Amino acid sequence: MPFLHSSTHMESPALLSLLRHTTTKKSSSKSGSGGGGGGGGGGLFRMFKLFPMLTTGCKMVALLGTRHRKPLLADKATTGTLFGHRKGRLSLAIQEDPHRPPLFVIELPVLAAALHREMASDVLRIALETDTKTQKKKLLEEYVWAVYCNGRKMGYSIRRKNMTEDELHVMQLLRGVSMGAGVLPGLSPEKDAAADGEMTYIRARFERIMGSKDSESFYMINPDGASGQELSIFFLRVR
Repeated sequence: MPFLHSSTHMESPALLSLLRHTTTKKSSSKSGSGGGGGGGGGGLFRMFKLFPMLTTGCKMVALLGTRHRKPLLADKATTGTLFGHRKGRLSLAIQEDPHRPPLFVIELPVLAAALHREMASDVLRIALETDTKTQKKKLLEEYVWAVYCNGRKMGYSIRRKNMTEDELHVMQLLRGVSMGAGVLPGLSPEKDAAADGEMTYIRARFERIMGSKDSESFYMINPDGASGQELSIFFLRVR
């Protein structure tokens, strides 16, 4: 299915309700913590924004090369990864366990450069909405999704039934990483650099909230002491 791009703002009342709830929740949290938001000191977003400055010498091969690496943080939080070539589209993978295959993978109709711009305010909200008539599938098993980024409709995507070689490669490299951001060696580094640029990623732990069988939310868990950056992912099924 071709990607359809649009600047239309989201019109779904259910999605708007989810985002309003998130804004209220996060604002209360920030005010109660003494005001550590904005473009403060570092964090995953800052690392991701610096990707255009990174060179091949900054690749995290040493961190990722050890086999059977244990997760950096062993808890039950869901792991989410945004990854893709610098000049290409980003993919989203959600895993219940970093060592196991993702339960959801989709290539988003969003370029890495566009995501950098959206991160300027340290707030990134990705919403995926599906319109289905079936009662048999779980929410994350649906295939066709409308994708919104910070309230703007970006287009449509189809959930991967089977991961590509590049996606499998990234998941293998990150199997022992719970959170972080950086540049990864590709399957064909020279070819990748010449075409769409090097493979970049941002990976974090998320609190998963299941509102109903038709709605789920994922909220990034910031490391202790990090600035108040917000990355939220919403899934909604409209019947």
